[in-house]
Amino acid sequence: MLLIFDHAQRISSMTTETIAGVSLTTKANVYFDGKCVSHSFTLADGTKKSVGVVLPATLTFGTAAAEIMECVGGSCEYKLDGSDEWKKSSAGESFQIPANSKFDIRVTEAYHYICHYA
Repeated sequence: MLLIFDHAQRISSMTTETIAGVSLTTKANVYFDGKCVSHSFTLADGTKKSVGVVLPATLTFGTAAAEIMECVGGSCEYKLDGSDEWKKSSAGESFQIPANSKFDIRVTEAYHYICHYA
């Protein structure tokens, strides 16, 4: 079950350990000299997502589509474009980023995530 709230609202009922029945792109997406590595996959219904890890760093990502970042391990702090407030997201929580935007992410331990494209 995926719950979606207004952006920047933390959600505490999301923990995904496995995803079955997917078509996985085997070539990794590597960003920021390896500080973020992900794999894209497609569900049977055509929904596209990615799963990955961000290693300790402070990074800025841009979005084309709206995204929901689900934390499945570790934690991060994030700051949405136009905000000065850092918010924390831990395992079982998520946050939403608007389309055509950007966000900063600060990680002190490996942050494992699923990116749901909204």
